[in-house]
Amino acid sequence: MDATDAETACFEAGIKFGSLYHQFAGTPVSPSSADSIARAMEEAIENQPHCESVTVDVLTGELENELADSTADYTELTGRFLEVEMVIDYEGHEVHTRMDVQDGYPLMRVEDVRSRD
Repeated sequence: MDATDAETACFEAGIKFGSLYHQFAGTPVSPSSADSIARAMEEAIENQPHCESVTVDVLTGELENELADSTADYTELTGRFLEVEMVIDYEGHEVHTRMDVQDGYPLMRVEDVRSRD
């Protein structure tokens, strides 16, 4: 059985999340570099086919809390410091996705699938 266009659009969203997360996990990040890393992540993922938009927010408050008791000026980027939204457009189907922390785990999920037909 072939995948439907809506299913393929959701698969494309998963590929983009996997790329975003695993490409940037472990990158040194500080509150002062958070915006530039967020923009780099957005631009990298937007290069991929079918990606309409990406919004990445690095949670600087969480970074500051992490660094409060540390002698270091930076920490490693992980999903617990990120909120991400993506829109994927494939063959008339728009997939709206989100990643944020749920119970301490960076959860990636499909929020909505819309057909433009």
